[in-house]
Amino acid sequence: MLILVTNDDGIRSPGLLTLAEAMKTLGEVVVVAPDRNRSAVGHALTLDHPLRADLVEDNHYAVDGTPSDCVNLGIHGLLRCRPDLVVSGINCGSNLGDDITYSGTVSAALEANLMGLPAFAVSLDVSSFNRQDLAVAGEAAALVARKILTECLEPGVFLNVNVPSGGASGMKLTRQGRRRYGEAIVVNRDPRGRAYYWLGGEDLGYEDIPGTDCMAIQQGLVSVTPLHADMTHENSLTTLNAWLEQEGFSR
Repeated sequence: MLILVTNDDGIRSPGLLTLAEAMKTLGEVVVVAPDRNRSAVGHALTLDHPLRADLVEDNHYAVDGTPSDCVNLGIHGLLRCRPDLVVSGINCGSNLGDDITYSGTVSAALEANLMGLPAFAVSLDVSSFNRQDLAVAGEAAALVARKILTECLEPGVFLNVNVPSGGASGMKLTRQGRRRYGEAIVVNRDPRGRAYYWLGGEDLGYEDIPGTDCMAIQQGLVSVTPLHADMTHENSLTTLNAWLEQEGFSR
């Protein structure tokens, strides 16, 4: 088995190194990760300048691009063949609910999924890593990877895995939840008197929806959420088609 490991926290992240070690129990591992922190870049690709990849140690490449760049470059330029699995993480901080729309960690798994490869992202619900939490997250990642490699995922599906801090009492299949954030923007002035703005509102929690990833983490469970790239809202097709029929546009 050949496994590509990436992340959005950067090539030196302890989470990335823990994940790579966990995947080595299942096969050959190649790490292709950003050369610095690229958190919250979403599914961005670099199209306005060439990418560079530096071999920092055996099978570990640092790329001056986004997580999605790393998956593309790894699969099409750095690996000897297509990998059997792509794993992204271990992210420092959870990726729950609406977080997945911003997450570079989840987007790296999405990019692999769009290429027809089995993939999952794994994140740890902490603000800073410690050895014990990392060990739990590494074990959870190895378990999920083993099941994917032996049982396979449905076509078009990838997984978003979140691990609680302080240990886990089990694992639960979940739906995407809803996070709540404040709308605060910090405004300040630089030494030359020009205003600058710092984005990122306060985390106000999550909506209390049973069966979601947010609730599972609150209950001390590893959350496993199946995702897919098709964002079509099927239930709206009939209603919107009626709109078009009223205007004579639908066939």
